[in-house]
Amino acid sequence: VKIFAPNIEQRDVINHLKGSPAEEKRNVLVESARLARGNIQDLAELKASEFDAVIFPGGFGVAKNLCSWAVDGKDCTVNEHVNSTLQAFHSAKKPIGLCCISPVLAAKVFPGCEVTVGQDKNVDGRFPDAETASAIAELGCKHICKNVNESHVDKANKIVTTCAFMCKAPLHEIFDGIGTMVQEVLKLA
Repeated sequence: VKIFAPNIEQRDVINHLKGSPAEEKRNVLVESARLARGNIQDLAELKASEFDAVIFPGGFGVAKNLCSWAVDGKDCTVNEHVNSTLQAFHSAKKPIGLCCISPVLAAKVFPGCEVTVGQDKNVDGRFPDAETASAIAELGCKHICKNVNESHVDKANKIVTTCAFMCKAPLHEIFDGIGTMVQEVLKLA
């Protein structure tokens, strides 16, 4: 397993203690290295031929830095290195795992694919971002409704997705869903 991140400036820096923007600049690769304890490489160096699969985590970092979904929604642009990585794994028929908001990357890059970000309605207040499913459909992709502890496998495209934190759920349920996504990616590898 190797960890990669783009060597770009973050769109913004959030003070998570206060929940507000901070007046500073940070680099995505440097911040990712902090989280990964330094064991990380520039995404531009990733070669699909050296790996069996790729998995993208989710979170606002995806929506703000790997693409512009947080600002532009379905009209977003995808970072060039993220796009080329996804294209390389797809062309090599190697599995791609995506969780939380990151399935929108596949929806943007692979028209016609199938993904899940949970439910398409805000069921019991657990899916506050359910409108993301409609945006995915507007991109020409099929959104598959799944519970937080499930994943969806698009066998034709070898794309495995799960909603993770797109659902307000206990951490163990989110963990279970991510676990099923990883298991399904490994089965396809």
